[in-house]
Amino acid sequence: PQVSVQVLWCFIGPNSASYMRHLGLTDSLATLNNIAGPITGFFTGPIVGATSDNLTSRFGRRRPVILAGLISVCIAGTLFSTSEYFMPKGKAVYFAAPMYWVLDVTINVLQTPHRALVADLATEEQQIPMQVAFVVLMSIGNFMAFSIMKIYKSPVDHMFELMFGICAFNAICVGIQFLVAREKPLKRDPDAPKQSACAPVLSVVDAVTGSPRLLYHLAAVQCLVWIGNTAWNLYAGQWFGNAVYGGDEKEPEGSELKIAYEEGISAFTWGGQGKAVLQLISALLIIGILLNTKIRPRLVYAPCIFVGLVVSILAAFFVGHSGTFAIVVMIFSVMPETGSFAIPFGLVATLNKRAEEEGKPVSTALQMALLNCCVTIGQQICTMSLAGIEAHMDLATALPCVFIVAGVAQALGGVGALFLDDRPDGYDESESFSESEDYSE
Repeated sequence: PQVSVQVLWCFIGPNSASYMRHLGLTDSLATLNNIAGPITGFFTGPIVGATSDNLTSRFGRRRPVILAGLISVCIAGTLFSTSEYFMPKGKAVYFAAPMYWVLDVTINVLQTPHRALVADLATEEQQIPMQVAFVVLMSIGNFMAFSIMKIYKSPVDHMFELMFGICAFNAICVGIQFLVAREKPLKRDPDAPKQSACAPVLSVVDAVTGSPRLLYHLAAVQCLVWIGNTAWNLYAGQWFGNAVYGGDEKEPEGSELKIAYEEGISAFTWGGQGKAVLQLISALLIIGILLNTKIRPRLVYAPCIFVGLVVSILAAFFVGHSGTFAIVVMIFSVMPETGSFAIPFGLVATLNKRAEEEGKPVSTALQMALLNCCVTIGQQICTMSLAGIEAHMDLATALPCVFIVAGVAQALGGVGALFLDDRPDGYDESESFSESEDYSE
């Protein structure tokens, strides 16, 4: 299901602001509506993670939550994408905009247990490789999403058809997961006191206060890195269509500006496919480095972030109206994202697996959700920055400016990654990463 969830995120992310503009929102408000993802993800992820960690269903801890998420995604996605068909002309945006917030909540419910399910089933030695494998699957999902966007010249004009297909694909993938994965139901001590309705929230507080220092450091780096990643993931499509190619999706079909926008989106999808291929290659390379060399994770993560710094600066100051140059920098913009999904989540999974084997209480899904919260903070900062810039200048001029913000954040994130304390206690410098046992404080 990670493939299908990533298809959903990769499709809805770069098309959300354009779809809001298509329905009639101003540039600044269309961008501002993207705060839905960061805000809902910040609160939904940890609560869903805590609920999943403590669920005592006979079907397991993760699968009931995944099923609930799938059903809600299908309902919310359908309502969001069909608003212009059942609402009066010019009024659809007043339904679609809040429904986008609901859709973001449901996607977070669907995706939160996936990583935890993998962590539950994997051994300690498999934790980081399996988290990197998640990135491999994500790269496949990204490639599929950009391929889907090629079906129509202007995806926002065919939102329902595309959303319906993506929801059906998610249903198929979850069905396969349920046939393959076997969970052990969580058995609660019958003598243990019953949990209150506030238990998930209290679990979040406990996880925050009881987490190792490494988690806090990772969280700060993730926040900075995702300011940059968000500029590319959410606004690269508009950058291509409106800034690099100088088009406008709101213009009539066949007009010069509409054709220019469609050419920009075509270039964007080519860049996205190249980005997905590089993500796959780089994820496999990271697996090889971590398993077969003495190089520490921080020395793999930091260079990935610095690549993002370079391409963000190129996008802001040097690309101009060169479509080919824009495609090249977009392809390499994936490196910080690859590192941020592979290494931090792998470190958290390893820490928790070791604690579990020592008989200590663990909250894998919750801690991963907390780490993801810092991703949402970075997304929020990027979106608010661009919305503020758009309030003072036109869209085509504002979009390159967000890459300046991205470059500064990734510079700070790369430096922070270099100082991650990723060495386990008693680590022998002569041992390779594959021979070490864990990452404990």
